[in-house]
Amino acid sequence: MFSSIASAPAKQSVSDTITVLSGRLSSATLLEDRRAAILGLRSFAKEYPASVASGALRSLIGSLSKDGEDVDTVKVVLETLLMLFNPNQDSPEASEEIALWLADEFTQRQENITLLLDFLETNDFYSRLYSLQLLSAILAARTDRTEECIVAAPLGISRLVAVLDDRREAVRNEGLTLLTYLTPSSPIIQKIVAFQSAFEKAFAIIAAEGGLVAGDRIVEDCLILLANLLRLNPSNQALFREEGHVPRLAKLLETTYHREQEEVAQWAQAQRNRNVYALLAVLRFFLVAGSEGTPQNQAAFWQHGVLYHALQLAFSHPEDMPIRAEALNTCADIIRGNAKLQETFAQLQVPSVLETSHKADGHAGHANGVPTVYVIDGLLDLVLSVPSLQAFDLRLAACQCIKSYLFNHPEIRSHFLRRAIDGHNSGADETANVLTTLLQPLDSSASIDPYRHWFAAVIAFHLLHDNPEGKALAMAVTEGDAESGEEVVTSIQTVTAHLLSGLLRDDDERILVGYLMLLIGWLFEDLDGVNDFLGEGSNLNALAEAVVRHPPRSDLVRGLSSVLLGIIYEFSTKDSPITRTRVHSILVSKVGREKYVDTLSKLRSHNLMRNFEITPQKLDSSGDLPEVFFDATFVDFFKDNYNRLLRAIDRDPGMEISVVANGIQKGISREMVDSLRARLEEKEQELREAIDEKISLNAKLDHEQMEHHKSQETLAVEIARIKSVNEALQRHHEEDIRRIENQHRAREEAHQRQLDIAKQEAAKAAETIHAEHRNKEAELQRELDYVRKTAETEKERAQRRFEGERADFKATIARLETAEAEAARVQRRTEAEISELNATISRLEVELMKEARDKHASELSAAQSRAKEAEEQAEELETKLTQRDEELEKMRKQVTKKEEEKAATQTELDDLLMVFGDLEEKVEKYKKRLRDLNQTITDDEDGDDEDDDDDDDDELD
Repeated sequence: MFSSIASAPAKQSVSDTITVLSGRLSSATLLEDRRAAILGLRSFAKEYPASVASGALRSLIGSLSKDGEDVDTVKVVLETLLMLFNPNQDSPEASEEIALWLADEFTQRQENITLLLDFLETNDFYSRLYSLQLLSAILAARTDRTEECIVAAPLGISRLVAVLDDRREAVRNEGLTLLTYLTPSSPIIQKIVAFQSAFEKAFAIIAAEGGLVAGDRIVEDCLILLANLLRLNPSNQALFREEGHVPRLAKLLETTYHREQEEVAQWAQAQRNRNVYALLAVLRFFLVAGSEGTPQNQAAFWQHGVLYHALQLAFSHPEDMPIRAEALNTCADIIRGNAKLQETFAQLQVPSVLETSHKADGHAGHANGVPTVYVIDGLLDLVLSVPSLQAFDLRLAACQCIKSYLFNHPEIRSHFLRRAIDGHNSGADETANVLTTLLQPLDSSASIDPYRHWFAAVIAFHLLHDNPEGKALAMAVTEGDAESGEEVVTSIQTVTAHLLSGLLRDDDERILVGYLMLLIGWLFEDLDGVNDFLGEGSNLNALAEAVVRHPPRSDLVRGLSSVLLGIIYEFSTKDSPITRTRVHSILVSKVGREKYVDTLSKLRSHNLMRNFEITPQKLDSSGDLPEVFFDATFVDFFKDNYNRLLRAIDRDPGMEISVVANGIQKGISREMVDSLRARLEEKEQELREAIDEKISLNAKLDHEQMEHHKSQETLAVEIARIKSVNEALQRHHEEDIRRIENQHRAREEAHQRQLDIAKQEAAKAAETIHAEHRNKEAELQRELDYVRKTAETEKERAQRRFEGERADFKATIARLETAEAEAARVQRRTEAEISELNATISRLEVELMKEARDKHASELSAAQSRAKEAEEQAEELETKLTQRDEELEKMRKQVTKKEEEKAATQTELDDLLMVFGDLEEKVEKYKKRLRDLNQTITDDEDGDDEDDDDDDDDELD
């Protein structure tokens, strides 16, 4: 006995403990008990999230509503829920599905999200912080549904934005993080957040944290929030401009390069670079090509100095290369497609990228001891005179900036090209001149910096592409002095010579691709340029050899060479130095159609061409030259004209291409002209023959008209004769008609007399028939009245009998309620009486129907024999009898209803007996339980029970 008392209790498992705590949380009435249960659950939440969530999640959420006024309880509940969202990774129950399950539980009911938002109205630190963290976890698991719930909640977005004003950094930063995750994709949420002064609050946080230079990660988060609110959202961008925040962007940008040089930690410098990069990304969201608000944004950025500060940042030497490159890309976006800004852009000055400025035209100056140059010169210096591989991204961005300067502005392109031509002809400024770079022979530096010639070719391509005037200017540039006996070589032939020399030397593909892109863009739809190219007969054969014999690894060079051959054939003419027919013969014989199509197909499917839009065009971390070969505009040009170039080789050499350049049509098929002239002569011969035939037909027409006149005279005489005959016939016909009318009138009068006699006889007969009918009708009415009275008498007799039976039936029902035995006897007697009554009713019905039918059948037979008109009266009598039958049927149904009421009464009595039986069984069970519990039952109680039972039995009897 004592050993059992001293033994330790059984150890409770974790699942049992969690179940007990969950039950205590759901059933406890005291706040302290619920809080103790929550604390217990919190201790298991990290290790057993599935068990805690399955047993207590709804109770925990309910506790937030029930105990929301108690700060300590709310804190513990929110901590527990956060632990369920973030359990230990090594927990056996850890799973990503738990977070989805928890998020579903919150988002399936709007009031749960509203409850968390309500805690943001309190001043308690932990309630606000944990609510924001919990909302972030729910948003990460079920993004769409959470967004809907937050938007639907009263002042949901407003309360979240208001958190940005919290002076406690932890709460403010958590609210900023939640807004950052909430705003990337929903335009509705973006607009609501923006109209809650989110821009103002974000700039206030950036200023409080020290700006871009001294700010930490929270500054980057603010810029990310701005980017989310402004991305592809013109209305928010307009609001941003209207609220006057563009000057703030300019001020922030200015601080990035106006600062004292000081040593900072590496992590601080990395964070500063991320902040600046994020700001530049925000700026570029205002400048999406084709967006409706882009022109207004460009004008605002120019007005408030954003473009100027971005340029200064791009040419600031201490800055990292990626930051400077992004700044130049931002400048390119600001001026692209805006003619006014493109024209004023060239007037800006920037620090020189070269150690000493070689600009001696008097327009450059100095800033802080650093030489300054005009921005276009600075960009060309950066593109063509900085051979560092690490500066590739910066050079590519500078090239992009120059392309934006030239974009869709013919005057600027012509001005730029003329200056380049003048500079090349003068022999000055060789390093930063595009034409000089392309026309001078390659030197040893080309292998070190192949992109110098590539960038020059790309800029020249943008100068000449779709610009007939520019092509004519460039083609006029020549090398060599004819007066000194030197051979004069055009610029096209010079570039082609450099290309073919590079193919023979197997120079870097980037240089060859650059030359080929330039020539393709130059010669396309330029018949004069193609003729210039064909002026050197060896060029065509050498280019064809490059397609066939160039190393197979160079699909790019071979493909572009085929493109150039196709363009040369497409736009060659019969008058070209090498005729169009001869060009086609060389192309087919040396390259072949299959090879031509194959090289173009491989170029089109090459990864660098096919996936150009998604391939990063920048320097990688390998330390090798980047895989950048094509320009975006050239890629679009090639893809747009691919099918045309592919079919060029199949075009008939006799068909020349007509090109309109500067309003002048060039190129036409000579064979087509000859064919049209021959067809014109044929048409003229046909016209002469038609005129002769017309004269002959006119003569025939005169003869036919004379014959027709004679025929008309003969017909007139014949018509007069026929007319006289017709008049004689008409007179005879009228006499016959008058005679027939007289005969018809006499017959009608005789018929009328006969009709009057017949009407008088018919009237007498009708009067006799009416009199007989009235007599018959009176007789039938008397008979009908007799039948009606007889039926009413029988009905009253049956009604009285039924009332008597009904009274007896009611008495029987009353007796049935007093005792079961009497009910049985009454039931038998009632059944017998009902049977007798039914038999009586049936017998009466049969007799009545038989008597009535016999009587009326005889009467009907007699009436039918007297007159057929009495049939309708007999049918009415039949209808009356049928109605009597229906009344009798209704009486029978009433009797049946009473039988059903009696049966229902019997059923109720049976149910009462069953209830009494159940009560007796329950009493016996209670007595037995009392005896088992050693309770004493007095005889009086037993007696009372028995008496009660006896009384019940008596009542039943």
